[in-house]
Amino acid sequence: MYVVELQFECFDDTTVSAVEKGINGLMEALRYNGQVLGREFPVVMGDGIFTVRAVCPEQDALHPDNHSDYVKFCLKKLSDACLLAPKVRLVGRDLNSEQAAEEQAPSWQVLYTTYVHTCSPLRSGDTLLPIPLYRNPPTLNGDHKTVIKWQTEWQACDELQMAGACKAEHAALREMTDVNSDLFRRGWDIRGRIEYITKIPTYYYQYRVGGKSLAEEKQRKCPGCGGEWALDQPIHDIFHFKCDKCRIVSNLSWDFLK
Repeated sequence: MYVVELQFECFDDTTVSAVEKGINGLMEALRYNGQVLGREFPVVMGDGIFTVRAVCPEQDALHPDNHSDYVKFCLKKLSDACLLAPKVRLVGRDLNSEQAAEEQAPSWQVLYTTYVHTCSPLRSGDTLLPIPLYRNPPTLNGDHKTVIKWQTEWQACDELQMAGACKAEHAALREMTDVNSDLFRRGWDIRGRIEYITKIPTYYYQYRVGGKSLAEEKQRKCPGCGGEWALDQPIHDIFHFKCDKCRIVSNLSWDFLK
């Protein structure tokens, strides 16, 4: 991932509220297209110039070729706040984040995230490196907002169940593990949409924790079709189960992997 700086220059008198609305609208559009990562984008006000720092998946993530229709619309709307299109400066590589997957199409991919990740939840099945969302055609309604929204909800549930300090933990865990939960079904449907538009086998990650014993855990059947799905060797030391029919991968219960 790379840190970039966007500078917005005023070309006429304006107001802080108008500038705030214009810049935040553009940053939100870039986020929902996968061009910037994270949810907070501090805006620093200078002498007629407003500066924003953000993290991008790749050095050229903000190239116009990657813009969605909504990003283009928000760029045009900047003039309403008397702002010019932003000048983009590459600050450097973020050493604390993962690099993006290679541009070559993977043999398979997986929708996988955790509450500590800010990168794309779409990952190469070959390397487990994140695939920038803007590389693919829009998932729905012109961008990838549905994917980002799903990721935000999944991460919120993950953080709740990891903290384990309230009753909400159990409800959050159900959303992540139960194939009949709203979050699971929505994520699995998004997975199907991504597979349809990319023509690449796309899997959904089922989080697994609990269970009675390691022996019983190894005998688990696919929650979708009830078929055998245990792998002889785990993939990326995470996925111990994989159903090619239902497009679901999962881990051995974390209780028995500690």
